[in-house]
Amino acid sequence: MAGSEDILGPDYSVRTLTLQPDAEGDVVATLVSRKIPDPTGRAVLYVHGFVDYFFQTHLADEWIQAGYDFYALDLRKYGRSLLPHQTPNYIESLESYDEELDQAARIIKEDDGHDVLVVLGHSTGGLVTSLWANRRRFDGIIDALVLNSPWFDLNKPFLQRTVGTAVVNRLATYQPRRRVGSLGDRYGRSLHADTGGAWDFNLSWKPLEGFPVLAGWLRAIRRGHTELAKGLDIACPVLVCASTASAAETAPLETINSSDIVLDVRHIAQRSTRLGHLVTLARIEGGIHDLALSAEPARSRFFEEVFRWTGAYVPQSAAASH
Repeated sequence: MAGSEDILGPDYSVRTLTLQPDAEGDVVATLVSRKIPDPTGRAVLYVHGFVDYFFQTHLADEWIQAGYDFYALDLRKYGRSLLPHQTPNYIESLESYDEELDQAARIIKEDDGHDVLVVLGHSTGGLVTSLWANRRRFDGIIDALVLNSPWFDLNKPFLQRTVGTAVVNRLATYQPRRRVGSLGDRYGRSLHADTGGAWDFNLSWKPLEGFPVLAGWLRAIRRGHTELAKGLDIACPVLVCASTASAAETAPLETINSSDIVLDVRHIAQRSTRLGHLVTLARIEGGIHDLALSAEPARSRFFEEVFRWTGAYVPQSAAASH
């Protein structure tokens, strides 16, 4: 299935994945790809976080340079996949994402002929891909999982993580579209070029203040957190990357630009041991929440750790891994 040119330019092609309709109507996901001149049989699939989509061309550059065809999936109701009739980013079960992840993996491996697949998940995408990798652990689909600041627990005090979750679960049963929270805008403002950051992205798809947090969506996230906390059994090697420090959103700008102000990195480190039997944890000093968008030298350090690890754990081909 040939793709058309993506918004990122002629180096990138895009394919629309038709999914099962849901309560809001038609549903699609979008698979963006960029190929290396001399195929190696290896590919990486990037999955973004909440209030996000794929725009990080320098991330693709790094993987291309390392010898991987690059793919990125804009999940349903995110970025390129957001349709006018849809509630942005909304879902009521993280398992629903299996449909587009399965389709993307099939295209990469069967249609495009790759025999090695690395999955790269950021933040919410790190939670989603971990749970999916666990469900598909017997299928031989994923050869390695790389997680960039995965969202493994709620960054709230203990009472809000326990009692608050119980309240949200009850509320979501009766009023799943009820707004229960919102993101601050400091993180978005620290990133975007118009507000002092270094990056340019579509503010309709990734607004600085985020999208509203709805009860049904948060219940789905918390159910995912609970499943992970009980322990997964991911079969492939896993690399978990996180900053060395978290900070409050009210912190000075200098701290915001060198810390994770979205998640508690202690949760990431603690929960990473629950993923599977072979897990590596890399801490990136000076890294922000999306480590790939960190200022230098943290950004280069992140990529160095990723490719040092893939060099050790990712097979040259599927044949070499058996």
